[in-house]
Amino acid sequence: MTVPFSGIPLADHGRLYALLHDAGFTDLWTSEVAGTDAFTPLTIGAIATPRMRLGTAVAPVFTRGPGLLAMTAGALAETAPGRFVLGIGASSPVVVGDWNAVPFTEPFKRSHDMLRFLRAALAGETVDREFDTFAVRRFRLERPPATPPPILLAALRPAMLRLAAAEADGTILNWLAATDVPKVLAALGDRPEGFDIAARIFMCPTDDADHARALGRRMITSYLTVPAYAEFHRWLGNADLLEPVWTAWAAGDRRGALAAVPDELVDALVIHGTPHQCKEQIMAYVEAGVTTPMMAPLPTPDLTAGGVEALITLIGELAAPSSVERG
Repeated sequence: MTVPFSGIPLADHGRLYALLHDAGFTDLWTSEVAGTDAFTPLTIGAIATPRMRLGTAVAPVFTRGPGLLAMTAGALAETAPGRFVLGIGASSPVVVGDWNAVPFTEPFKRSHDMLRFLRAALAGETVDREFDTFAVRRFRLERPPATPPPILLAALRPAMLRLAAAEADGTILNWLAATDVPKVLAALGDRPEGFDIAARIFMCPTDDADHARALGRRMITSYLTVPAYAEFHRWLGNADLLEPVWTAWAAGDRRGALAAVPDELVDALVIHGTPHQCKEQIMAYVEAGVTTPMMAPLPTPDLTAGGVEALITLIGELAAPSSVERG
């Protein structure tokens, strides 16, 4: 499950994490955009649940210095021994440059450098090295975790996917349909046994298709107009569907961009329906090769009005066996 939940205070999340654990959910995964940081909600999870895996998807490689990112990851790995997974990624020019005042330059090299630095630092090694995008002088963690966390690299296109397969313990995917997974796996090429394929799957658990599609259109115009995601979807073969959206967006026509997003694309990228129908659609990602499907619930009228109690009901419905699992 992607956490934290929108509209629910962080102070109430320990109870929800315990419910997720008892319902059979295995993992809690965070993101880091403009809400909470990626690590604080997982620290709550480390304390509230005894066995759940905790992962960042993702901690940007630009917005913390190498040493600080290693310290933050090491502290959470020590708090939840053997249960923490560090997912890192380049993020975007808006998050990095516009919001954090850090130049967004050479994201591939920065990701490669940070991956290698973190691998050494979290193993307790002294790092004294000139990387392509930064230099580190005699850094060593004072509290290296007894169990260094696996490191997953967020990737969209072939070069970053190959880097993840060569040097990371897994990759994190985002904004793709279940039918896109085989193309991504082919681009990864050879990868070690146990390589994790994690994917965030946006889910609007409502049978009000108009609501789900309106929300999906807003999200698609916000995300898939970002250059990295636009190139990703060109590579996936969605240029014909998205070209009218990109043209309107570039012209400053936000309303026109929204209207140009076809239902076909929304339905492929933002699953919706009853909770059981959503689960069955998530299973399509698993069958395609995703090993860690991360549900990312989106607001519905019922969830917005019902608050914590509505969320508890949703957790129970998602935990119940679907027809696919019963079959």
